[in-house]
Amino acid sequence: MSLELEQPNISEQFEQLISKEDKLEIREFLDDQNISDVAELINEYPEYEAQIIANMAVHRAVSVFKILDIAQQKDIIKELPSAKTAELLNELPADDRTDFLEELPKAAIRDLIKLLDPEERKITLSLLGYPEDSVGRLMTPDYVYVYLHNTVSEVYETIRKHAKNSETIDVIYVIDQSGLLIDDIRIRDIILASPEKRVDEIIDGRFVSLNVNDDQEHASQVFKMNNRVALPVVDDNNILLGIVTIDDMLWVANEEFSEDMQKMGGTEALNEPYLDIPLLKLFRKRIGWLVVLFLGEMLTATAMGYFEHDIAKAVVLALFVPLIISSGGNSGSQASTLIIQAMAVGEIGIADWWRVLRREILSGLMLGFVLGFIGFIRVMVWHSIAPAMYGDHWLLIAATVGFALIGVVIWGTLSGSMLPILLKKCGADPAVSSAPFVATLVDVTGLVIYFSVAVLFLKGILL
Repeated sequence: MSLELEQPNISEQFEQLISKEDKLEIREFLDDQNISDVAELINEYPEYEAQIIANMAVHRAVSVFKILDIAQQKDIIKELPSAKTAELLNELPADDRTDFLEELPKAAIRDLIKLLDPEERKITLSLLGYPEDSVGRLMTPDYVYVYLHNTVSEVYETIRKHAKNSETIDVIYVIDQSGLLIDDIRIRDIILASPEKRVDEIIDGRFVSLNVNDDQEHASQVFKMNNRVALPVVDDNNILLGIVTIDDMLWVANEEFSEDMQKMGGTEALNEPYLDIPLLKLFRKRIGWLVVLFLGEMLTATAMGYFEHDIAKAVVLALFVPLIISSGGNSGSQASTLIIQAMAVGEIGIADWWRVLRREILSGLMLGFVLGFIGFIRVMVWHSIAPAMYGDHWLLIAATVGFALIGVVIWGTLSGSMLPILLKKCGADPAVSSAPFVATLVDVTGLVIYFSVAVLFLKGILL
């Protein structure tokens, strides 16, 4: 019985080839691997990242380069010879090239643009001229278009002639002589049509397009709602300028998610991998919100100072301050997170504020009653164990805690749900009504609610 020899894994094979320093063998090996496997090699051997890209066929090197982190892309470009950099950048699709360049300092952009071929340079400068985070920065001018008078047979010829350089041929675009977008046709409709049929007999006039100045986040929602792999991009006169594909939208969705998570955590968007961002820059990204939140929390001390005499008369009230603050902050953060998430995926909009308000009032009331009941029971149980702790008026103290929790939780849910909508209405990013921000707001107002309820229940008795 013969045993089959175990083949070395990709990493081991790569190490063997590197030690031999045979460029031809390295190239053949790398070109024979899956793109994702080569990207993993770069992650595992960052000291060879530029060498890996340089030793691949350019079209495969481009495919690997596109899926790497921006920090890795920057390192590779720094290490590559100018000739190889020029080859790589010229081969990159225009949208991916623009996406990479916009992350670089202006001086670096100027130097790299000089390496581009005249036509690619013109396209890149055009895309970089659109507003940051606009659809114009994402679109590619490489697509297949036909005219109304073309027959299906002529469409096939056009596809054979131009599709090689196109990012996708799942959809063919129909324009007039002036470049006006008339419709789009899915490739399956062309395949199923007879060769002599004309384009104007196939189109139905139902198409979805994006404006070149549309926000990328808006574009992501349009893709999701229309289940498309590519969408045409037009100017204000409906002239077709390019297309945006679903792979670009997936990157946008990922970046938006990361940015929102960072903002909801009480920091500015990092825009770079955590381990690659300089410490001083990381400090600047975080200190601003921390100072704002710290100043907000100082109002808590002000509120406590205002009720100082009441606390002095009934010190027992101070025992429940952490409970009140945390309950209000938690309910507010919870509501804020739910609403921001719902807005991000398009489940609710600004116009739904009244429906949200009604739901959160009822939710806050139910949540508040549950927490208020638990707070009431807590005082009652502790009184039965240690009667001296709350004294003869334990029932009033329990009622104070219970009703205060109801009020604080209702206020927390209302604040957390309405702040994102209000910010969206004002044109700001709802994610900045982050959990820490909402918690700070509710901390201060929660104390006011708590001591106001205490005065209502205990005035003339303990206060």
